[in-house]
Amino acid sequence: MSKANRLAVFPGTFDPITNGHLDVIKRGMRLFDELVVAVGNNPEKAAMLDAKTRVEVVRQSTVDIPGVRVEMFSGLTIDFAASVSATVILRGIRDSSDLHFEYDVALTNRVVAGIETVFIIPSTEHAFTSSSLIKQIARMGGDVSAMVPPAALPHLKACCNAPGPDNTLNE
Repeated sequence: MSKANRLAVFPGTFDPITNGHLDVIKRGMRLFDELVVAVGNNPEKAAMLDAKTRVEVVRQSTVDIPGVRVEMFSGLTIDFAASVSATVILRGIRDSSDLHFEYDVALTNRVVAGIETVFIIPSTEHAFTSSSLIKQIARMGGDVSAMVPPAALPHLKACCNAPGPDNTLNE
C-alpha cells in the first residue's frame, strides 16, 4: 500500500470530544495521510449532545489538523469504513478494560470485514479522560475546561450549566 492510500477511520460518539480524543487524532495523523473522524451513535448510551452538534464541535476542534475530515455515520463501523475506502480503524486504549473490549471488536472486524485496527495509547495526561467522566463532572457543576477543547465548553455549559475555569458561568 502506498502512503497515499493510508486512510483510517476513528469512530466514536464524541459526546463530548475530549482532549484525549484530540491526542489520538493528532498522533494518528503521524501514521495516516487522512483520518475520517466518524461521529456515530451508540444505542447503549444516551447522548448528551445531539449528533449534529457533536459533528460541528469535532469539526471546530480539528479544523487546524491537516488531513482530518469529520463525518456523521450510523450503523456498523465496518460498513462506514468500507464506504469511505478506509483500510484501518483507529482506536485509543486507556486501560486494560478498553484493551479487553477493543481486542474482541478488532478481531471480529478483521474476520467479518478484513479491516485492521490500530491502537494508540494516549499521552499520560489524557489516560484518565473519558467522555462519561466529563459528562458526570459537568452535570454536577464541575470545571471540565482542562479536559475538553474550547469548542465543546459552550455546549456542555448549555446542557449542564458547567462552570468555566474561574468556576463561574461565562455566558
